[in-house]
Amino acid sequence: MSKKRISLESWLGIIALAAISIISLANVVVRYTTNASFAFTEEFSVFLMVVLAFSGAAVAARSNEHIRITLLENYLGLTGRRIVYVLQWLGTLLVLGLVVWYGALLTYEEYSWESLSPGLGYPTWIYLIWLPVLASAIIIRCTQNLFDRLRHGDPQIGEEQ
Repeated sequence: MSKKRISLESWLGIIALAAISIISLANVVVRYTTNASFAFTEEFSVFLMVVLAFSGAAVAARSNEHIRITLLENYLGLTGRRIVYVLQWLGTLLVLGLVVWYGALLTYEEYSWESLSPGLGYPTWIYLIWLPVLASAIIIRCTQNLFDRLRHGDPQIGEEQ
């Protein structure tokens, strides 16, 4: 029996989902018992939702579980599928590369302008830094997935080498 190691992105997603659940539940309980609410819940929940979405995307990218249309892949030969795999990866690299670039630029600008969040007054860069970091993680996981698919095929469409 082999042990499957849980990736860092999986742990981030687990922690983000647990934190969202706990602070939302606590906010509901406090609101109904005291007619007041926690000020931080919305700001933290939005931030944690972004972390959850990007960490989940990285996990899905590594395990080749993103939603996609495989009609073309099913009718191509091995060489054609490999070309499609590389084209898919290049498209992903382009889009996520832009997210990394502009996310890093935005994070740097918010840091240099010393912008504060409207709700709690925290520096906004601490929320924004996760965008380029996790987009980079998705790029790394997509690249690992590409190498696996080129080397071993895609078992989801019945391709094995």
